[in-house]
Amino acid sequence: MARYRIVPERSRIWIDARSSLHPIHSSTDGLEGYVDVDDRRGGGAVLAVPAAGRVSLEVDRLSSGNPLEDRELRNRVDAARFPTIDGVLTDSQRLDGTDRYRVTGDVSLRGVSRSCRDELSLEVLDDRTVRLTGGSTFDVRDFGVKPPRLLMLRVDPEVAVRIDIIAARPDDAPGGAGRATSSARTSSCGPCLRPATRRRWRGASGAWSRASPR
Repeated sequence: MARYRIVPERSRIWIDARSSLHPIHSSTDGLEGYVDVDDRRGGGAVLAVPAAGRVSLEVDRLSSGNPLEDRELRNRVDAARFPTIDGVLTDSQRLDGTDRYRVTGDVSLRGVSRSCRDELSLEVLDDRTVRLTGGSTFDVRDFGVKPPRLLMLRVDPEVAVRIDIIAARPDDAPGGAGRATSSARTSSCGPCLRPATRRRWRGASGAWSRASPR
């Protein structure tokens, strides 16, 4: 078993939401953290048992490109007091010998933590690097956050979140678990949203399906 460090500049998050005026799409790199992987299986790799992993993203990395909207977002999530969105992996079950897992974890935003369960895929890129992909839909109200509103713009409380994480053994992970040096982030418009738990993203199939928060 080895602790693989997330490579911030190669790991991305996508956040999609709807509003009264238009769809909202944002993405950024800069995810940090680790995941424990059992890589002693003849060139393969599986999530370690017991499961252990953590991912964190600075709220300030999420930007709409509009200073007014960004200020509204940070006020809503109280970014000064709670500067990060965090996830902790607590359990995983491999699905029928595939590279997919049913995972359970805790997501924390604005000082509020909620448990959720979804699916995650693990792909071996080489003998020291893996890719983790998955996603879920969250309702920001579950975290005590009122959906952002600005003039005529009203944002739907449900937010679809997807992740694409590259993790490597520490000696192969530039910067280890340190802060990301790149700043590649994109947004079409509107306030960037955050987590809760309503649906799940099935990575390879590209489909959304319902999942209730625990």
